[in-house]
Amino acid sequence: MSEYSKPLPGLEGLTKDFYGFCKQESLHFQQCSQCGVFRHVPRETCAECNSFEWEWTKSSGRGTIFSWVVINRALHPAFYDPSPDAVPMAPIVVEMEEGVRLVSNMVDCPPDQLEMGMPVSVVFEAVTDEVTLPRFRRV
Repeated sequence: MSEYSKPLPGLEGLTKDFYGFCKQESLHFQQCSQCGVFRHVPRETCAECNSFEWEWTKSSGRGTIFSWVVINRALHPAFYDPSPDAVPMAPIVVEMEEGVRLVSNMVDCPPDQLEMGMPVSVVFEAVTDEVTLPRFRRV
């Protein structure tokens, strides 16, 4: 595996659990045991009913593009890449079927082809031995 130089998520607490599922190529979100609402980013308390009771529930892995931004110039040194396809890049916000939103990247779609409501599904990219990131592709 080549060296990955971009910032990585901190693998502590509930975030570690979330990325542990991703390492197994499975997307899971917390679901409140009291009211059934899904949540992301992982946290102890339900924002809907304030319950501390929850479980990890497997996601369908499907969603639609809710929003995106096109970045034409890398502002962080880790994202500078001299290859011609490094920029523009377009981080996306995916609204998952479960109702949560997840920030990620597309693997098969240049920024000028993104569309609101575009159906996408999760794929996984092992960027280090410890971290596998959820990415998305067109359906």
